[in-house]
Amino acid sequence: MLWVKREITTVYKQTILGPLWFLIQPLFTSVIFTLIFNNIANIETGAVPSFLFNLAGITAWNYFKECLTGTSDTFKKNAAIFGKVYFPRVIMPMATTISNLLKFAIQIGILIIFYVFYVLKGSDISPNLNLLLFPIYVIMMALLGLGLGMTISAATTKYRDLTVLVGFGVSLLMYISAVPYPLSEIKIKQPQYSWIVEYNPLTQIIEGFRYMILDTGTFTWFGFTYTLIISILIFLIGLLIFNRTEKTFIDTV
Repeated sequence: MLWVKREITTVYKQTILGPLWFLIQPLFTSVIFTLIFNNIANIETGAVPSFLFNLAGITAWNYFKECLTGTSDTFKKNAAIFGKVYFPRVIMPMATTISNLLKFAIQIGILIIFYVFYVLKGSDISPNLNLLLFPIYVIMMALLGLGLGMTISAATTKYRDLTVLVGFGVSLLMYISAVPYPLSEIKIKQPQYSWIVEYNPLTQIIEGFRYMILDTGTFTWFGFTYTLIISILIFLIGLLIFNRTEKTFIDTV
């Protein structure tokens, strides 16, 4: 809990806007996506307002991204303290993942505000019973981000190039995870490549997230179960690699 508190209080401690950055980033990104993908590229979002569609996808994506990028340099970032005192190293990436829940909660609050706004305007949107799966979707995002982050963190103790790759690799991953467009759209326009997006576990999370709150998108129990299994496996593999690396990383970091 001390590490969680540290993560929350130090990130924006010396910034002018502070926690407002939690709000600015998803809102500006949603506006840009709406202008480029929906207004210029004419990607349809059905009865759901384009801005709300994008905000829902970005809100889910941001939690995964923050968990991944926040844990992918755990060994390098904390080498000084790891070299002085011993404690279970896995506490650090887990604290980062838990602290990111605060950012996620703030962004969910913004999503709810715009949701209510569009409902009052008469938009044809509504949640469905899949909303009961919300905690499981959050856990899957956390497990995926944490598992991949721990794996990358272990690898960067020897291969520093991965730190550079994570930056633009995450940006590219967003575009094959159906964040700025619905899965149904790529099935129609690029059917030969749609399987790459469809079998991406993150796509199933983003689509499922939109489906349960906007009642639009693609949801199947197969996709949900497949994503849950993949998330658990990636987390367990990441945890195993992380725990093995912590015994010897101080010699190479």
